Amino acid sequence: MSNLSEELSEADLWVVAESYIKSIGLARHHIDSFNEFVDRDMQKIVDEVKSIEVNVEDKVIRVEFGEIRVHVPRIIEPSGAVRNIYPMEARMRNFTYAAPIYLEIKEIRDGRENRQEVLIGELPIMVNSRYCALAGLSSEARIRLGEDPYDPGGYFIINGSERVIVGVEDLAPNRIILEEKKIGPYSFYIARVFSTTVGYRTRVEVRLKGQSNELKVYLPGVGQEIPFVIMLKALGMASDKEIAERVSPFPEIQELLAPSFDAAQNVMSKEDAIMYIGNRVAYGQSDKVRLSKAQNVLDKILLPHLGMDESARYNKALFLCEMAERILAMKLGWRPPDDKDHYKNKRIRLAGGLLAELFRTSFRRMVRDFRYQLEKLSLRHRTIYSFSNLITTSLITDTINQAMATGNWGKRLVGVTQLLDRTNYLSVLSHLRRIQSPLSRSQSNFDARDLHPTQWGKLDPNETPEGVNCGLVKNMSIGAQVSVSADKSILDKILSKFGIIPVVKADQETRLTAAKIFIDGVLVGYSHSGEALVKEIRSLRRKGVIPAEINVAYYEFNYGGRIVKEIYFNADPGRVRRPLIVVEDGQIKLTKDHVSKLALGKISFDDLVNNG
Repeated sequence: MSNLSEELSEADLWVVAESYIKSIGLARHHIDSFNEFVDRDMQKIVDEVKSIEVNVEDKVIRVEFGEIRVHVPRIIEPSGAVRNIYPMEARMRNFTYAAPIYLEIKEIRDGRENRQEVLIGELPIMVNSRYCALAGLSSEARIRLGEDPYDPGGYFIINGSERVIVGVEDLAPNRIILEEKKIGPYSFYIARVFSTTVGYRTRVEVRLKGQSNELKVYLPGVGQEIPFVIMLKALGMASDKEIAERVSPFPEIQELLAPSFDAAQNVMSKEDAIMYIGNRVAYGQSDKVRLSKAQNVLDKILLPHLGMDESARYNKALFLCEMAERILAMKLGWRPPDDKDHYKNKRIRLAGGLLAELFRTSFRRMVRDFRYQLEKLSLRHRTIYSFSNLITTSLITDTINQAMATGNWGKRLVGVTQLLDRTNYLSVLSHLRRIQSPLSRSQSNFDARDLHPTQWGKLDPNETPEGVNCGLVKNMSIGAQVSVSADKSILDKILSKFGIIPVVKADQETRLTAAKIFIDGVLVGYSHSGEALVKEIRSLRRKGVIPAEINVAYYEFNYGGRIVKEIYFNADPGRVRRPLIVVEDGQIKLTKDHVSKLALGKISFDDLVNNG
């Protein structure tokens, strides 16, 4: 710190801070999240469905869903005229600032194709996003349209009212969170993961009850816990030896699996294990129904972020093995429970992720209705000239508009959208950088309300309301930003060049001595040179080879006198990040020359990041 005070003054640091804010903007996290939803997530949700088939009188009608596109915001006048609209007109005339959504639909019937682009609904457009009519306009052009050139955007206009989607603080998805509970004389150990894919989220738990010492898997919608070993056999692990070795290379942990093997001794084969699950989810129904229900549990409900088809089952088994090893290591005292309030375990759900939930639900409802209408007309031998007559556009439009207008997001979240506070410019910025916790205001939740050391530089320690919202409603600090998804393809290539050993090819010696490598919470391989790998990745990131949005962390745990190394690469959306000045060998890399060039506009803050 003495070097910092000698080389750089407080005024110099404010030059850097000003350049940083000009570079990222104070509402960029909202805009980036919405852009990512429209650019990428909507198409992913459509691709989940891909196609439907309707059987009519021994004939199969196949409908495929192609590219989805969002056009520019528009309105339909009472005369029927359609024209583009700008935000100010939407405010003045109490309109919703929204754009039409078009979907490419291809029908295949009797070998003939019928391809059409069909309107499926309307999507509210975020002001100043890539799809806003103001995008790319100069300050003078904005003024002519009645807009404030300094308006940060990041909000929506619903029925003429400006509404902002407040960021929701939640536990990080697809990460294993360990928890220990004391109930009477017994300890209960839980490994929990919120498995999340685009617009879909489900909870999976591996539990160890102190009384029985048997591992079980809990899934929502499944009435009973499934014995851990039976679940692994259903996912494709053939023998007890394979299961024990995949859970852990440490004999102390393998010994703790004995009660779990005893509970599954009557289930020998993969088929028996699948039918065991089917008997729990579809008791009393036919074998075909039980088999179908069990496969749905394995493919759709269990860890959907790893895949939602049969090819992903073995990877799901490996993930469950990692959860089991951590639970048993915690029971042995080798690994502590996770701190849920540590900010590495938190993610901020912004407009993009929240809208993806609504769009996924409403799109699937629209597809079901479309299938029904198609089947009904086909049975009547009606000729279908336009798919527009079969699409109920209100299913998507009304679902999203109602949630935006009321703030009620499904059954769990309320108050997600709020009227934008226009008291003054600072109140606008404060509202756009607000974060709220979904925890109940009526309960104490002392740990969640307290200021956590890992919030330093990310959350404002002072700005929180009094009363029941204290500590649950917070504001991002001026330098904080929220990440969007980063491109991991370059990282994958670099890891492969570094000689990473894939999980399925790692032998017991490798698993005992090499560092585990996780990408977005998923174990992808092992490295015998973990610390060197971390150093190289950070060096490449500072050179701009790897996206700056990718974070890397290195951890060590003492497993009974043996050091277990874990490397985490995070590229997922919702991470709260803040800028830090790089120090190498006690010397700050930011110099007076950098500050002078920033002040003169010769370089930007992004140039500083890309040059390390």
